[in-house]
Amino acid sequence: MSQTTSTDGNTANFSPAIRAGEFVFVSGQASVDARGQIVPGSFVEEMARSIGNVRQILAGYQLDLSHVVKVNAYVQDPADLAEYNQLYRRYFEQPLPARTTITNCLTEAIKFEIDVVAYLPND
Repeated sequence: MSQTTSTDGNTANFSPAIRAGEFVFVSGQASVDARGQIVPGSFVEEMARSIGNVRQILAGYQLDLSHVVKVNAYVQDPADLAEYNQLYRRYFEQPLPARTTITNCLTEAIKFEIDVVAYLPND
Protein backbone atom coordinates (compact mmCIF):
# COMPACT_ATOMS: atom_id res chain seq x y z
CA MET A 1 0.00 0.00 0.00
CA SER A 2 1.32 3.45 -0.82
CA GLN A 3 0.73 6.79 0.80
CA THR A 4 1.51 10.22 -0.62
CA THR A 5 2.22 13.46 1.14
CA SER A 6 -0.47 16.10 1.00
CA THR A 7 -0.81 17.60 -2.45
CA ASP A 8 -3.14 20.43 -1.45
CA GLY A 9 -2.36 23.28 -3.79
CA ASN A 10 0.12 21.12 -5.72
CA THR A 11 -0.26 21.95 -9.40
CA ALA A 12 2.59 19.68 -10.48
CA ASN A 13 1.96 16.46 -12.34
CA PHE A 14 3.54 14.34 -9.61
CA SER A 15 3.47 13.74 -5.86
CA PRO A 16 6.19 15.40 -3.77
CA ALA A 17 6.73 11.98 -2.17
CA ILE A 18 5.14 8.59 -1.97
CA ARG A 19 5.53 5.86 0.60
CA ALA A 20 5.76 2.28 -0.59
CA GLY A 21 6.17 -0.21 2.22
CA GLU A 22 9.12 0.84 4.35
CA PHE A 23 10.47 3.32 1.80
CA VAL A 24 9.65 6.94 1.01
CA PHE A 25 10.47 8.12 -2.51
CA VAL A 26 10.93 11.90 -2.72
CA SER A 27 10.48 13.49 -6.13
CA GLY A 28 13.14 15.79 -7.56
CA GLN A 29 13.60 18.92 -5.49
CA ALA A 30 15.21 22.05 -6.89
CA SER A 31 15.61 25.58 -5.59
CA VAL A 32 11.93 26.46 -5.60
CA ASP A 33 9.69 28.24 -3.14
CA ALA A 34 6.37 27.05 -1.71
CA ARG A 35 4.57 28.16 -4.89
CA GLY A 36 6.94 26.14 -7.10
CA GLN A 37 8.72 29.21 -8.42
CA ILE A 38 12.45 28.88 -9.12
CA VAL A 39 14.61 30.81 -6.65
CA PRO A 40 17.91 31.48 -8.43
CA GLY A 41 21.14 31.78 -6.51
CA SER A 42 24.67 30.50 -6.26
CA PHE A 43 25.27 26.76 -6.43
CA VAL A 44 25.58 26.68 -2.62
CA GLU A 45 22.30 28.57 -2.17
CA GLU A 46 20.41 26.40 -4.66
CA MET A 47 21.71 23.20 -3.10
CA ALA A 48 20.75 24.42 0.37
CA ARG A 49 17.19 25.27 -0.73
CA SER A 50 16.85 21.93 -2.56
CA ILE A 51 18.00 19.99 0.52
CA GLY A 52 15.69 22.12 2.65
CA ASN A 53 12.78 21.09 0.45
CA VAL A 54 13.76 17.42 0.88
CA ARG A 55 13.98 17.89 4.65
CA GLN A 56 10.52 19.43 4.76
CA ILE A 57 8.99 16.55 2.81
CA LEU A 58 10.76 13.92 4.92
CA ALA A 59 9.56 15.63 8.10
CA GLY A 60 6.01 14.88 6.96
CA TYR A 61 6.90 11.22 7.50
CA GLN A 62 8.78 11.90 10.78
CA LEU A 63 12.07 11.30 8.92
CA ASP A 64 15.23 13.30 8.37
CA LEU A 65 18.32 13.08 6.17
CA SER A 66 19.77 10.30 8.33
CA HIS A 67 17.03 8.02 6.95
CA VAL A 68 18.10 8.57 3.33
CA VAL A 69 19.54 5.43 1.72
CA LYS A 70 19.79 6.58 -1.92
CA VAL A 71 20.51 9.95 -3.53
CA ASN A 72 20.20 10.94 -7.16
CA ALA A 73 21.75 14.36 -7.74
CA TYR A 74 21.76 16.50 -10.85
CA VAL A 75 24.47 19.15 -11.16
CA GLN A 76 24.22 21.45 -14.17
CA ASP A 77 27.88 22.54 -14.32
CA PRO A 78 30.61 19.90 -13.87
CA ALA A 79 32.78 22.70 -12.43
CA ASP A 80 30.50 22.58 -9.34
CA LEU A 81 31.22 18.90 -8.59
CA ALA A 82 34.05 19.56 -6.11
CA GLU A 83 31.84 21.96 -4.15
CA TYR A 84 28.95 19.50 -4.37
CA ASN A 85 31.07 16.70 -2.90
CA GLN A 86 32.22 18.94 -0.04
CA LEU A 87 28.67 20.12 0.77
CA TYR A 88 27.26 16.60 0.43
CA ARG A 89 29.29 15.44 3.43
CA ARG A 90 27.84 18.28 5.50
CA TYR A 91 24.30 17.12 4.80
CA PHE A 92 24.74 13.35 4.84
CA GLU A 93 26.51 11.37 7.56
CA GLN A 94 28.18 7.96 7.63
CA PRO A 95 27.21 5.56 6.41
CA LEU A 96 26.76 7.72 3.32
CA PRO A 97 23.75 6.89 1.16
CA ALA A 98 24.23 5.14 -2.16
CA ARG A 99 24.53 7.87 -4.77
CA THR A 100 24.31 8.68 -8.46
CA THR A 101 25.35 12.09 -9.77
CA ILE A 102 24.62 13.31 -13.28
CA THR A 103 25.94 16.53 -14.85
CA ASN A 104 24.92 18.74 -17.79
CA CYS A 105 21.29 17.66 -17.55
CA LEU A 106 19.33 20.63 -16.21
CA THR A 107 18.00 23.78 -17.78
CA GLU A 108 20.15 26.89 -17.47
CA ALA A 109 17.73 28.20 -14.81
CA ILE A 110 18.55 25.44 -12.31
CA LYS A 111 22.01 24.59 -10.98
CA PHE A 112 21.04 21.63 -8.77
CA GLU A 113 18.26 19.11 -8.23
CA ILE A 114 18.01 16.08 -5.94
CA ASP A 115 15.70 13.15 -5.38
CA VAL A 116 16.06 10.64 -2.57
CA VAL A 117 14.82 7.36 -1.20
CA ALA A 118 14.47 7.16 2.58
CA TYR A 119 14.00 4.09 4.74
CA LEU A 120 11.08 4.24 7.14
CA PRO A 121 11.61 1.62 9.83
CA ASN A 122 8.50 -0.49 10.41
CA ASP A 123 8.14 0.02 14.16
